[in-house]
Amino acid sequence: MREIFTEIFENQPLDPREASRRGARPQLRKRFYERAHAGDKTGEGIPLLLDGKQAKTPLPRPLAAPSQALAEELAGEWNAQAELIDPGRMPLTRLANAVIDAVADAPRPVTEEVANYLGSDLLCYRAEAPAGLIELQARHWDPVLAWARDALGARFVLAQGVMHVAQPKQAVDAARGGIPADPWRLGAVSMITTLTGSGLLALALNAGALDADAAWVAAHVDEDWQVSQWGRDEAVLERRAYRRAEFDAAVAVLRLA
Repeated sequence: MREIFTEIFENQPLDPREASRRGARPQLRKRFYERAHAGDKTGEGIPLLLDGKQAKTPLPRPLAAPSQALAEELAGEWNAQAELIDPGRMPLTRLANAVIDAVADAPRPVTEEVANYLGSDLLCYRAEAPAGLIELQARHWDPVLAWARDALGARFVLAQGVMHVAQPKQAVDAARGGIPADPWRLGAVSMITTLTGSGLLALALNAGALDADAAWVAAHVDEDWQVSQWGRDEAVLERRAYRRAEFDAAVAVLRLA
């Protein structure tokens, strides 16, 4: 079984379109199980079972979730696979693998990465024009900054344009206190931070101060403004849909872990 899981999930491009750009096709393995389901709780958590056998991560370690609900979500992802197992359509499993095989062993670098984003957070960089974009940024971003100020004691400064502006150390340190220590939540926060370009949006989601749709819209204010001005780019929208699936998997972890 170890070779099967390693073959499925190791060295696979996360995005099939990336494989296409590299001139390579993902090597997908045929589905080798009839049914995936959550098992009885063990020392590792609630295991994912494939035809009654323990599923493994690439390391390999037991693929197990911290809650029954999250284990059932994982099982649903595996049951949704058709004739071939496509890791590109399994964002929750990929995140679970990363948490179990990497984040749990070395949380500090993950925490540092989120903290680095806080030092140059998307929400702090505002357009100089046009007025419509300035208003949209304020509408979607100011409430999150106000939450960080009131809930975390983190007062970030705003900048116009894209030139880097150093944030007060006190603000970054205060916001850093909102980064979760639990490896599952930390992995999810890291994923959301990377996808949105904002540690503050990730922390607000983790704290329940923002819902998923509001966070996603806030992360794409600039992009949506460009679409409204210049029209749709189907390739961009396809990539965005893929990223939304990854985002939703991370949100599921925050909701169910």
